[in-house]
Amino acid sequence: MQKLLLAAFAAVGIVAPTGLAQAQMNPEIPDAIKPASGLATYLTVPAVGVQIYNCGKNADGCLAWIFKAPEAQLFDTKEKVIGKHYAGPTWEGLDGGKVVGAVKASTPAPRNGIPWLLLDVKSSEGSGQFTQAKAILRVSTTGGLAPAQGCGEGQAGAENRAGYTAVYLFLK
Repeated sequence: MQKLLLAAFAAVGIVAPTGLAQAQMNPEIPDAIKPASGLATYLTVPAVGVQIYNCGKNADGCLAWIFKAPEAQLFDTKEKVIGKHYAGPTWEGLDGGKVVGAVKASTPAPRNGIPWLLLDVKSSEGSGQFTQAKAILRVSTTGGLAPAQGCGEGQAGAENRAGYTAVYLFLK
């Protein structure tokens, strides 16, 4: 798994120190996103992809990079592709199961990455390994942040695809 994550970091332009990928598979969960007692991880799913941002007007009417959607491949711990992650947020398995989540809590990433999240499962469809989930944790994120430079009139409507990696922990 370390080989997969190190290759994934490289594929999205992120340099990971040796040993970081392995440490990310079992991170300590911050109190801000700890799931309800009784829920436990039954599936660990590394992800490699992009977070997509559009340059547009935010709620205040100012131009800013606005999150649009994730787009990622999902892997099992043996480095086999098992599904995809996309807008919703949705996790869809090759085995036919699909779940849609809703953010319940968030905390900043301890490293340079998008926030760690606790998501409730708000709907599921089909049958498969993802559909057993009651909640999902997004942890061990690297990358995926909106561009540091603001977007201006000349960039209005532009899209930015920021490479990221994460580990999704499916809980039941």
